[in-house]
Amino acid sequence: MVRATTGNSATAADARGVSPVLGTILLVGVTVVLALSVGAVLTTQDLDETPSASLSLSVDSGTDRVALTHEGGETLDVSRLNLTVEIDGTRLDHQPPVPFFATEGFRAGPTGPFNSESPDWWRAGERAGIRLASTNEPALTDGSEVTVRLSVDHAVIYEETTTAG
Repeated sequence: MVRATTGNSATAADARGVSPVLGTILLVGVTVVLALSVGAVLTTQDLDETPSASLSLSVDSGTDRVALTHEGGETLDVSRLNLTVEIDGTRLDHQPPVPFFATEGFRAGPTGPFNSESPDWWRAGERAGIRLASTNEPALTDGSEVTVRLSVDHAVIYEETTTAG
């Protein structure tokens, strides 16, 4: 006895064998796309995170001291900070590379978190200060307008101008 087969039964068997394979490939593809999307969002959030803190500035021309007090907000990682000082609209010839201990244009031994021997974290209630050396221009004199700018990764987190007393 010869059994007759139609082309349809072979096609149906092929289709049943292909269906689970296609389903698995699609499921893996969707999973990979979702994982990449979540990873991209989390990475972007970490990179764009700019700290926020309330600071206050004081300048004493008699001691050549510029000081900042962390009044509140987030704890700042001092190693990520860039400090820029201007006097009467002119940037100092030498800017302080915080944290530091001794550097050109500044007297040794900055205070608080700006000192390289301090922990890298600047918390609310702590004061950080630098003293300009006579070799740094322009000179800090009574009545000078002093602008201090703090930035993290080129994003300014604090800027204030005050008159030296």
